Amino acid sequence: MSRAPIQLFVPTFRIDETLEAIRECLEKGWTGLGFKTVQFEEAFRAYAQLPHAHFLNSATAGLHLAVAQLKAAHQWADGDEIITTPLTFVSTNHAILYERLTPVFADTDDSLCLDPASVEARLSPRTRAVMFVGMGGNVGNYEAIRDLCHKHGLKLILDAAHMTGTRLHGRHIGHDADVTVFSFQAVKNLPTADAGMLCWREQALDQQARQWSWMGINKDTYARTTSSGTYKWYYDVEQVGYKYHGNSIMAAVGLVSLKYVDEDNRYRRQIAAWYDELLESEPRIKRIPITTGCEPSRHLYQVLVENRDEVMAALNREEIYPGVHYRDNTVYSMYHSGVNSCPHAACASDRLISLPLHLRLTREDVERVAAALKAAL
Repeated sequence: MSRAPIQLFVPTFRIDETLEAIRECLEKGWTGLGFKTVQFEEAFRAYAQLPHAHFLNSATAGLHLAVAQLKAAHQWADGDEIITTPLTFVSTNHAILYERLTPVFADTDDSLCLDPASVEARLSPRTRAVMFVGMGGNVGNYEAIRDLCHKHGLKLILDAAHMTGTRLHGRHIGHDADVTVFSFQAVKNLPTADAGMLCWREQALDQQARQWSWMGINKDTYARTTSSGTYKWYYDVEQVGYKYHGNSIMAAVGLVSLKYVDEDNRYRRQIAAWYDELLESEPRIKRIPITTGCEPSRHLYQVLVENRDEVMAALNREEIYPGVHYRDNTVYSMYHSGVNSCPHAACASDRLISLPLHLRLTREDVERVAAALKAAL
């Protein structure tokens, strides 16, 4: 008898509770930027213990705003450099190019996050910032990167797309970066359909982000509705902005998901512990180490194997569908100028497999994946 397929990601929503939250938006007739987006920002700030949080329609929008605002605030010139990783989704590095800045690729270490020694070796007089990606929810050598940024007067942008719920030394990630961007895309640990959160450390930049994400208009529609006076409809357009703001439907979904994210992450860590137990005695499988003091969100469970493509095909024949996070960005035409500059990342990219990891997996499912993986080697 055929067994059910095991997918890499299957998002889980508390459907009835979520529908009730959405119903409130529909009944009020307010589905755009408004009361739910404000509630979600307040709830996320309280959850992550961060000073500011601005709800956007995607993490990609957040990364772009982070780079654009820093460039404007510090008068960076076109062609100035941001050190970044080649092992990430392309949004990370596209955000640098959007602002006509130069991504400089540094290599990764065994955590698949930036290697501090490689970052330091890439510094130049035109280096302005470091973009750190918390791969799979792990922190890698984040603290060393943070200290390096402080030492050299560089801005630290934390791409925390995988890191909702990640804590380091008991504290939620993001408090010590200049700006942190979270993703609430459909398969992330805090799922909506698509959305993100931009968390500035500085209040002035948080306020600016609210204007930049609403077309450069100095008073959004919700503020105009809730203000008083004859001229509450009046606003000014002070600069060219973007339509990056979040909406109340996605915020309603996010508010429900936020209530369960720590509970869900605990189960994700349980799934990872099962994989660890079942795979630790297999020398042909290299697991990714978790940094001491880190309580990871466990967005991904990644392993390195030889003959990755053949192993993936064998798993597919067993109706197991893992993923790859990520291809080394320097193999893409857009970033080919960096090819061969990061040998560790390139080697990992050719061997990486992300095993199925989602809330609907059982111990039996994990045993099936582990057995099929070992048989495929």
